[in-house]
Amino acid sequence: MSTTGATAEPPPSSRTSAGKGDPLAALGSLPGVAESVESVRKAVDRVYGHRIMRRRSNAITSEAALRGARGSAALSGADWALEEVRRRTDFSGDDEARVLGAALRLTAEAGQLLSIWRQSPLRVLARLHLVAAAGAEDAVGRPRQEGEGVDEPLVELPLPGAAEVSGRLEGLAELILAGTSAPALVVAAVVHGELLALRPFVSHNGLVARAAERVVLVGSGLDPKAVCPAEVGHAELGRAAYLAALDGYVSGTPEGMAAWIGHCAKAVELGARESTAVCEALQRGAA
Repeated sequence: MSTTGATAEPPPSSRTSAGKGDPLAALGSLPGVAESVESVRKAVDRVYGHRIMRRRSNAITSEAALRGARGSAALSGADWALEEVRRRTDFSGDDEARVLGAALRLTAEAGQLLSIWRQSPLRVLARLHLVAAAGAEDAVGRPRQEGEGVDEPLVELPLPGAAEVSGRLEGLAELILAGTSAPALVVAAVVHGELLALRPFVSHNGLVARAAERVVLVGSGLDPKAVCPAEVGHAELGRAAYLAALDGYVSGTPEGMAAWIGHCAKAVELGARESTAVCEALQRGAA
């Protein structure tokens, strides 16, 4: 990444598809990535093959959405117990409550944007920020401009300038629109990592990045019913591991990129395991 010095490789989004083949697909050949993709596929298959999914998939989707929103909010500093999130109806109080409210709104909105993502990823990102920052008066639903700061205290990476943000967002959109043979996991990890590295909005970038990862995983068909919430896994793996893996993405090195993709794979697997446990609990209750 350009934020870490001249020795780093450029991120995929800084390279347009013209003359470069399929840069996202090339990431699939990095050491360990194929194994991560296969492990995720097996974890997802286990959830979808559960007998409860055939009868109560809507309940599993709803529960996964709630748990995913809780996990994403936890990574943004609002680490509430699941039952407290379930009980609350008002999220307009303090800063933590507003973060939870934003995460819940984003999780609900993500499923409505799948078809738009395939046509205009940048419109979807703008919409996600608009939803997350509901009630804010300025700089909502658009990338930040030169001189505007970012309220993202938990990510302490060097902040790219507005011109770089604009160029790399355009590059990311071009890659998505051009299509790729890369596995959905790889695409989701790149979208997630690039948005965290860029922090293109003045606020809520972590929440938006994780919601965009959800859009890719669901829209790609890997998790069409949204029952494998990666946000749960990211939270379970912990903020320190999350930020360390992000450092790997920002480094732009093959090892760093592979480590970030592997981290995202573990997060999806843990999300799948969470929903499998929910299926088991529902099965015991029905017995």
